[in-house]
Order: sequence, then C-alpha cells, then structure tokens
Amino acid sequence: MTTANDLQFNSLINSLIKEGLLTAADAQKYYLAAQQKGVSLINYLVTNKIVNSMLIAYKISMEFGVPFFDLDVIDPLDLPPKELVSLALIQKYQIFPLFVRGSTLFVAISDPRSFQGFDEIKFSSRLNPEPILVEEHKLTKALEKLSNSVDSSMNDLLDSDLDNLNISGDEDNTATSITNDNDDAPIVRFVNKILLDAIKGGVSDIHLEPYEKVFRIRYRSDGMLHQIATPPASISNRIVSRIKVMSKMDIAERRVPQDGRIKMILSKTRTIDFRVNTCPTLYGEKVVLRILDPTNAQLGVEKLGFEPLQQKLFLEAINKPYGLVLVTGPTGSGKTVSLYTGLNILNTQDRNISTAEDPVEITVEGINQVNVNPKAGLTFATALRAFLRQDPDVIMVGEIRDFETAEIAVKAAQTGHLVLSTLHTNDAPQTLNRLMQMGIPAFNIVSAVVLIMAQRLARRLCEACKTPAQYPDDFLLQTGFKQEELGQLKLFKAVGCDSCTNGFKGRVGIYQVMTLSEKMRTLILDGGNAIQLAEQAKADGINDLRESGLNKVRFGVTSIEEIDRVTIEH
Repeated sequence: MTTANDLQFNSLINSLIKEGLLTAADAQKYYLAAQQKGVSLINYLVTNKIVNSMLIAYKISMEFGVPFFDLDVIDPLDLPPKELVSLALIQKYQIFPLFVRGSTLFVAISDPRSFQGFDEIKFSSRLNPEPILVEEHKLTKALEKLSNSVDSSMNDLLDSDLDNLNISGDEDNTATSITNDNDDAPIVRFVNKILLDAIKGGVSDIHLEPYEKVFRIRYRSDGMLHQIATPPASISNRIVSRIKVMSKMDIAERRVPQDGRIKMILSKTRTIDFRVNTCPTLYGEKVVLRILDPTNAQLGVEKLGFEPLQQKLFLEAINKPYGLVLVTGPTGSGKTVSLYTGLNILNTQDRNISTAEDPVEITVEGINQVNVNPKAGLTFATALRAFLRQDPDVIMVGEIRDFETAEIAVKAAQTGHLVLSTLHTNDAPQTLNRLMQMGIPAFNIVSAVVLIMAQRLARRLCEACKTPAQYPDDFLLQTGFKQEELGQLKLFKAVGCDSCTNGFKGRVGIYQVMTLSEKMRTLILDGGNAIQLAEQAKADGINDLRESGLNKVRFGVTSIEEIDRVTIEH
C-alpha cells in the first residue's frame, strides 16, 4: 500500500525532475543503482555529487514540512541528550539526538519517512521526539563519530584494563570480573586482547588451532580466514584452558567436544556474546569462537543486497498471514541475518513471534526465543509443538533437519501461521526436491511454501581503491555476460589499500528468490527432479545465484573473481 510519505517522496523526485536537476530516465537509473549498492536514492545522488546535498535537503524539508538543521555548526558528541537513547536504537533507525527543550527531544533524521521508530525512542527517552532534517552524509559522519567514540573506549580497554574485562559464562547470568588469582596474568591479557581485537575488526569467527610445533590463531573477516598470531605451542593448553574457564566448560575434559558461551559487556548499551566450541585434535583442542553481535542483525532490508524485484518478493512473503518461507545456503552465508531482518520487520506489539534455534545467536527484545537442547528432550519438533499451543502468529525454526520437524512446520504453515526456517541446499529448486526426499507429500509442499530464497555472501570491492578492469570478450561471454552488453560493461577489480583487506571491505548478499508459479506447482505434483525444477525456475524468469552475482559485477559492487569464488557456474 502506498503511504502519504511515499507520495511526498515521489513528489520530491518529480520536483527535482521539473527543475531540470534530474531527468525521468536518470531518476530510474539512479534508483536501480542505489538499490544495488544498498543505499537510499537520496544518499546515492549526494554521494555521487549528482545533486547538491544542501539543496536536496532543503527541498526535502520544504516537501515534508520538517525544520532543517546544519550539523556542521556543532560537534554532535558535545550534545548531552545522546545518553537518553541507546546506541542500538540510534543505529537501528539512523537517527541522532540533538537537543532537549522541556519534554521534547529534537532528533536528527535524513529521511522523513523513517518516523516508525519514534514510538520506541519516546519509550526509551521518556520524551516526545520531534524530527529535525539534516543532510544524509553529515548524519552518517556524526553516527560514525559516535561509533568511533565507542571504539576508542574499547582501545582504552586494550591499553589499560585487559586484566579486568566484564565477562560472564553461559551458566552464570551475573557478569563478574574475569581476573582470577590462579590465572596466569599474561595469558589473561593475551586472550582478552584477541577477543577485543576481533570485535574491533568486525571479525565473525576466531580459530585457535594447535599443531606439533606452532599454535595458530586466525580471524575470519568478510568470509576469509587470515592468520594473526602464532604463540608458542608450549602455551597452547594454557590459552585453551583460559577460554574454557571463561565459557564455563570442564577444563579437565579434553577427550570430547564441548560447547559454551562467553558474554562480554563493553558498555551499558553494548554486549557481545561468543559461542564457543572445542574439538579434540591430534595435538590438543581446537577452539572456535563465533562472535554474536546483535547490531549485525539490525540492517535494513535495503542493505542486504536484494535486487528490487527480489526485495519486493521477500517483503510480500513475510507479510503474508500464513505460509512457509525457506532460506537456504551453506553455513556462513548470512541466512540468520536475513531471517532476523525479516523478524525485526514483523516484530510489532500485535504479533506473537517465537523462535527455536540451536543455539540462539541473536537476542531480540519482543521475540520469544528458545534454545533447543536435544539431550534434555527439547528438539526443534518439541519446541514447534509447544509454540502451536501458545497462540503464535510467526514461528521461526532455526533449521529443518528431519521429517518430523518438516512435517510440523508444513502443517503449521497450512493452518494460519507464518513459518520461517532454513535448509542446507545449494539453490532454491533443490530445496523443493529436498523436502520431497524427506517424505513431505508434494501436495503439502505446493500448498504450504510461499517463497524459497537461496543466498551467498560475496565481498564488496573497496570504494577507495577499486580500479577498472579489462577482460577479453571470449572470457566475458564464457563467464555469463551477453554479447550485446560487452561494449557497455564497466567492470572493476580489487587492488588493496590501508582502509580494506586485499581490496575488499564488507560483504553483500547474492540471492535467488523463488516463488511457486502454476507451472512449478504442476511440476512438483508430477514429481519433477531438481534439474527439471531448476529449468522451470529459469523459464519463470528467476535469476539463479550466478546471474544475481553477475548483476553485482555489472554495478561495480564486486569482481568477477569474487563471484567465481562464491557461486557455481552452471
């Protein structure tokens, strides 16, 4: 449904077109380019210096009737009200508290359509929020400055307080200092530094690997592992024991894998969880820590990397009153972030949302989250049955692994509930085949499934150093580009600079978003195999992962080499 705010926004674009600042064709072209980069159209116009930022901000102010303010006249960090709103809310809604006048909190925004967060801000601050329009790039700069101030406090920890971080284990909800008279102080400081450096660097996983002569420590950043330290092998057991103490594991047990959890409290508004797993190897226990930062799941849907049609299909699917939405891909492909982005959209006062996960990776207020525990008899299927007795609107199942879970999820989707879940398959059509192999009847699949989304994560090219690339026509055709576009392609390759890692910075999602057409439903009922289903998806105009990846290359978001790495050429 088109809202009044959308109409005003369209009127703004029309105003820019009427005054000759844009043509209609350019507006459409820039809109698609902005979608590919995961930014708003206004941000794209300003960043690429297509329209003057002050002029466009003034026009937005006039169009929406919101007062305009120039952030350059103040230092945002000197403003007292920022403590009134949590950092999580500031980042979630991309706003910045400015001034307090009586019972009114003036809040800087760059998009007048983002008013939906004001109820939360009002509840958090106990003040009435009033929007003030600012230029988007200046707001982004202010938010980065605030984020850097948090990072600088983390640097202070690195320099002076490595012995006394506020950390607790999985079995103890009360955070306490981790200093222990029995601990080796240098080991304590070393482990704490490894954890803090990982958080500061945006790392997703930490690997500690013992070998005969060395002890290797690696970080996974933007999906790639790189070595950061090689302590002596003689201290590997002490480092591993330290981590096991922090995560409440049995330090005397080294023969079987163990799971644990570490909670690190960085400030009143930021807590980081680490999911810890140990596994006995030939020369000792290997430890992997998965860093669970709640802010990673607060991305807007437009920042995930969807193409416009894919985003539309995803939003339509999660807003249906019932049905089964499946996300598929390998471990580390961003499935959890995609699901939680959808859940955050659905997380309103009038919905009852429950999730069953193994384990819960991202905690969200307003969602009932359950950690499955097979040893105690709490399986996905058991949790699902319990949810269905608690008047649910939306159910999220961490993973469909067996027939029992699949059967309950399908039945729930058929009886008035929206069910979201994941499967481990290579693409969307194979997911249908996997459900049939599990034993789900074809007619149940056809009636329950509303959308299947396969995804991968590709590294983004660094905007600061990427450089144009030339390739032979034969190579481009073999890669998947069309003959008619060869002369118009503007392709880029990774270089590398001080602000990125080997020419890449951040990641973007690559998606295959598939709804079930009538022909697809008929093919499923006829028992079609995965190859036939994939051919029908292509006939229905659904881009496979390879084609979606090439679209990212066309828009300069990533490189051919990176798409070759994360997708299989068909």
